Order: sequence, then structure tokens, then C-alpha cells
Amino acid sequence: MAARSKARKRAFQILFEADQRGASVQEVLADQVRHARSDDRQPPVNEFTMQLVEGYATRVARIDELIATYAVDWDLDRMPVADRNIVRLGAYELIWEDGTPDAVAIDEAVQLAKEFSTDESPAFVNGLLARFKDLKPRLRRDVDA
Repeated sequence: MAARSKARKRAFQILFEADQRGASVQEVLADQVRHARSDDRQPPVNEFTMQLVEGYATRVARIDELIATYAVDWDLDRMPVADRNIVRLGAYELIWEDGTPDAVAIDEAVQLAKEFSTDESPAFVNGLLARFKDLKPRLRRDVDA
């Protein structure tokens, strides 16, 4: 598995854990970094994982607003936890991480859905992120204005 794919997977796991614990993603990230430094068996948290988690944390309200607006027939709170956090991470990377091609951000999120969620989840994740891709210039302008 490529380094960036591993970093995304770790970022997803941090978002998922934070959601489950009712903690901030920064708190869970700090816990992961601390564990990696104190236990040789824990892999280090790489820079791209930190970039994704910290970037998401700065836009969490806007990302949840976008998901709530465009996830047809799905309330954010009723969405499966894995799907919600995969879409959160994918939306952040797709809209605000300029170094990642759009197709890569979407494909990586779909791969996470295949690994961690239901059979229907990859299509849901793909559809919602594809909608964000189509609206990306406007979504960025709305928040950056």
C-alpha cells in the first residue's frame, strides 16, 4: 500500500475514533502521536496524516454543513459512522488539498468505504464526492469569501 494511502487510512481511523469517543480529532491525533513516541510497536503518525487531520479540523463545521446539504435523504447523525468519516475526510481532501488530484481523492475515499463499510457505501461515497467535485469552485469560493 502506498504511503499516502496508509496516511489517509490512519487519518480516517483518527476521525472515526474521535467520532466514536465524542472527542476532538486534535485530541485523538495527539494521543496517537504520544503512543507512537512511547511504544515502539506503534507506527509513527506521518506528516500527511497530520496534514489531513489538522486540515479537516479547521473546516469541520463547513464540511458537515456540505454533507448535510448534499447527502440526499441522509441526516448526518443517522449516516453510518464509517461513511460519515470517510466522506468528511474525502470532502476535505477533495476541496482544500490542492496537491491531490480530484480523481485520487475520490478513489481513495471509495477504497476506504470498500474496506471499512457496507456494500452500498462505495457508491454513496463516490456519488457524494463526485457532486462536491462538480461544485468545488463554488464551494471553495463560498467558504473563502
